[in-house]
Amino acid sequence: SINGKCFDWLLVSRRSCFRAGVRYYVRGIDSEGHAANFVETEQIVHYKGSKASFVQTRGSIPFFWSQRPNLKYKPKPQISKSVNHMDGFQRHFDSQIISYGKQMIVNLVNQKGSEKPLEQTFARMVNSMANGMVRYVAFDFHKECSRMRWDRLQILMDQLAEQQDE
Repeated sequence: SINGKCFDWLLVSRRSCFRAGVRYYVRGIDSEGHAANFVETEQIVHYKGSKASFVQTRGSIPFFWSQRPNLKYKPKPQISKSVNHMDGFQRHFDSQIISYGKQMIVNLVNQKGSEKPLEQTFARMVNSMANGMVRYVAFDFHKECSRMRWDRLQILMDQLAEQQDE
């Protein structure tokens, strides 16, 4: 109940059965475009007979890469050099658009250090796909929100506001 108005709020997460696995061992996509550890989360609000839904998805960055565990705290990601990334990448987003419509990609990886090549490759691939149904926003979460500066998430929210309303 908020301001005396009672409603139901449901939160449902659905995990894909394709490419499920342990962090670091399963990354990227397969040839069919299935992203590792893909999860769809739906928020449903039910108020006086009306329903509204908002769906978010998350998964591994959708191209061919790996991150093999070793004795380091955070192993270095390796982008595959021997495959055509665009085929699986295109399949991934074609499937996403069919299922959900317009896509707003929010990439939260570090934009420096060992994750920088992942962010750069992702941005480059989205741009080369040139699909008006897909928009890409990179937000260096660790840099922007370091030292518990959660208020800085407003920067990201401002970048996404128009598309989210849409």
